[in-house]
Amino acid sequence: MNWLKAVEDTVTGLGYELVDCERSPQGLLRVYIDRLPGQAYDLPGEFVTVEDCEKVTRQLQYALEVANTDYARLEVSSPGLDRPLKTEAHYARFVGTEVEITLKLAFQGRKKYKGVLDAVPAQGETPASWQIVFKQGEGKTAVEQVLGFTFDEVREARLVPVIDFKGRGRRAATPAVDDTAAPEVQELGDQNK
Repeated sequence: MNWLKAVEDTVTGLGYELVDCERSPQGLLRVYIDRLPGQAYDLPGEFVTVEDCEKVTRQLQYALEVANTDYARLEVSSPGLDRPLKTEAHYARFVGTEVEITLKLAFQGRKKYKGVLDAVPAQGETPASWQIVFKQGEGKTAVEQVLGFTFDEVREARLVPVIDFKGRGRRAATPAVDDTAAPEVQELGDQNK
């Protein structure tokens, strides 16, 4: 069994998706994992946690030892907010999401496009393909454009990070109605005079 198969079997066996795997000449083995939608995990949430990475790391150490894989350091992490899309299954999972693609060959003088990913079903002899819907121009004069492409025409595709600094919604401060707190507050108020 080769090392890549051992990594893939271990990650998928634990219920995670193997997004990417890198191996450097210095002995670094880097594995990117993601949670699958609809899957139950130890901790709630849709994003990979430190505990997820730790769990996969521990299991991979055993699997790579059995596969007799030589490595100096193992890193397991999430793919990040700008997660790469490496397979057509990744494309299908993120239909309706904003992505940035880089084409292998320029189209109309551009290689990079950013827009919402959509699937184009197969029609007759034409195989299924992909498209992104994007706006060209600024403000009210922006025109919606559609770029169709096949998986083989793309050099790189990544999710566009969505960063929300609003955090938790603000709650209106409502005083608690408690009869025992009122005399205590009154008592403290009298001391300050």
